[in-house]
Amino acid sequence: MKNDPSEAGGPGESQPPVSSGMMIVFCTFPDLEKTRAVGAAIIETGLAACVNLVTGVESIYRWEGKVHQEPEVLGIFKVKSEGFGELEAALHLKHPYDVPEIVGIHTDSVAENYLKWVRSTGDSTS
Repeated sequence: MKNDPSEAGGPGESQPPVSSGMMIVFCTFPDLEKTRAVGAAIIETGLAACVNLVTGVESIYRWEGKVHQEPEVLGIFKVKSEGFGELEAALHLKHPYDVPEIVGIHTDSVAENYLKWVRSTGDSTS
């Protein structure tokens, strides 16, 4: 593990941290039933290794000129980086919203055995 911030792409460093090859993808849904259905379909097709369903989320947002306050369920998908495009396309196809929240964040620190498992998603041995 690197303790010097400059070695990890910190202040004064010209290069960002090296990606682990894994992403966390956030996607909100209107209810638990829809989140489960889409999440299960994504996992069954091997587009992500795992999805966590987080209930009790409340979103406040502006849509079509009005402020909305709605309960939602957050899906947190773990996916290999090169699989983000396919996951995004599948979420757009299956999602009930016109403009779903699909936010991918590259990870730079992941436990080695967990990363290996996520990276094996879609392999015949996973």
